[in-house]
Amino acid sequence: MSTKLSIRIDAKNPDHHLWDNHGTWWIHYTQHVAGTRIRRVRKSLDTSDRAEARRRRDALLAELGCAHDHRGSR
Repeated sequence: MSTKLSIRIDAKNPDHHLWDNHGTWWIHYTQHVAGTRIRRVRKSLDTSDRAEARRRRDALLAELGCAHDHRGSR
């Protein structure tokens, strides 16, 4: 089964794909599976620190094959 990430980057927003849920940062993104099914992924980053959440988000996206510098350059 083929999986493709659907990641839209807003270079002006360093917290893109992140949200604070009652003090804990989470990542959210979308996967397209086998061209037909859409899977929305939400995962706790297990931190209340914004800078650490950004590092964990970037590491996770890089692990998934979507390396991106969220400071504005691609």
